[in-house]
Amino acid sequence: MVKGTPFKLTYATMFNPPEELHTRFEDALAHVKANLGKEYSMFIGGSEKQAAETFEDHSPINTNMVLGIFQKGDARDADAAVSAAKKAFPAWSALPWKDRLALLRKAADIIDERVFEFAAVITLEVGKNRMEALGDAAEAADLIRYACGQIEANDGFIKKMGNDPLQGYKATNYSVLCPYGVWLIISPFNFPAALTGGPAGAALAAGNTIVIKPASDTPWTSRLLAECFRDAGLPAGVFNFVTGPGSTLGQALIDNPDVDGVTFTGSFDVGMGIYRSFANGPYVRPTILELGGKNPAIVSANADVEDAAVGIVRSAFGLQGQKCSACSRVYIEKSIYQKVLTRIIELTNKLEVGDPTERSVYLGPVVNKSSYQDYQDFVKEIRTAGGRFLTGGSVLTDGDLEKGYYCAPTIVVDLPLEHRLWTQEMFLPITTITPVDNLEEAMAHAVNVNYGLTAGFYGSLEEVKWFFEHTQAGVNYANRPQGATTGAWPGFQPFGGWKGSGSSGKNAGGLYYVQLYMHEQIQTLIQKE
Repeated sequence: MVKGTPFKLTYATMFNPPEELHTRFEDALAHVKANLGKEYSMFIGGSEKQAAETFEDHSPINTNMVLGIFQKGDARDADAAVSAAKKAFPAWSALPWKDRLALLRKAADIIDERVFEFAAVITLEVGKNRMEALGDAAEAADLIRYACGQIEANDGFIKKMGNDPLQGYKATNYSVLCPYGVWLIISPFNFPAALTGGPAGAALAAGNTIVIKPASDTPWTSRLLAECFRDAGLPAGVFNFVTGPGSTLGQALIDNPDVDGVTFTGSFDVGMGIYRSFANGPYVRPTILELGGKNPAIVSANADVEDAAVGIVRSAFGLQGQKCSACSRVYIEKSIYQKVLTRIIELTNKLEVGDPTERSVYLGPVVNKSSYQDYQDFVKEIRTAGGRFLTGGSVLTDGDLEKGYYCAPTIVVDLPLEHRLWTQEMFLPITTITPVDNLEEAMAHAVNVNYGLTAGFYGSLEEVKWFFEHTQAGVNYANRPQGATTGAWPGFQPFGGWKGSGSSGKNAGGLYYVQLYMHEQIQTLIQKE
């Protein structure tokens, strides 16, 4: 629930919120805007820590807007954070699991209390519209609670095993899941609350201590999360928060032999680099990777046209296509192709692009100059390859939009199916659409990628069964107008991927995720009778 209201906010319910959410968001936004430009420290060993250098956090809405000044941590700060986490580990891991969960649930409650402040910062820092931003913050709290719930439901993962059939002896055997030690969390820009808070909550609930290193585009949101852990009373060194470049600070954290496990969410190329680099340590250590997607939607001739079009547009252009679960390619059976395509175009043309702090805006800016340039480069490549733009295909620079990184939501047809952009993640508001002769052809294209994060389908119930049997993705939706490929929520749709989309095969916010942050120990006691 959003504190003070009976409304349960999820990515599926956010399209029709109560009026109070808008009022409270706008109040929080005014407060946040009145406090821009402050300097923020890192948290290491329970103390605020300054670095030798700082960097400015600019808003993609208006690049002249300085949100805050953050520390440009280096290898020395990385080592200090890991050392602090290592020092805190014995006491934290020895704390009864019920006591750990009580502290983490308090942190989740504090996130709820501050959810509108979080959302205002996320909107300014990421460029999310207000409802997406509120969802990001609320999901962080729910992910922490879900991890706590799984520890509790399994009695701390202390399980009695069978007894050896020994003559003259009594055998007692227990399976105990134990924390690893120091866990590194490298979080992305697109969900800076949920994809920091979720892994952090799971690692901490399991008994690990953590070092958080957020994306350089979004340090402020993760700093707010660190403040919630601090204010909940987590002991010094149990959580540590550092900011700075991935190439220096991030690499020093990866290279530190005292880091016992890592969770990274981001691009395939960077994630694979971390995977290989982390493998150079003294021994095999757990590496949890979530590496994006190239997520298809398949539309059958038996689909509800309106549900399919609404779901595809929401998933294609929510957060400007900068979701690892974004619907970036669509396969539609020929007999219904023109109807669905026409409706998709109509809905896309109704989307308002602009300052995402405004209530009516659906698409804000892309996150930074690099993404802005990528959009222009992909548009040029598509045009050269013969693709046609039915919407978008240009950056937006009218009026105040020239101050930020705004791109038009773009629908592409006639792009040759062998073109690389049918299989390469663009992470931008660009979706390619094609007709197909039948569902088998659509599925063959859908699974012929290195990714397997999410997938969507629209059709009859019999066809839905076929879809679930043949799709190759970790999260699959059928006949869902709330989002063809997006909108997972902890406890409802645990989120994770197959193939190149994920390393663990276990989905965050689900039944099997928190166990990834523990290793099994068998404890056998033999006593003479």
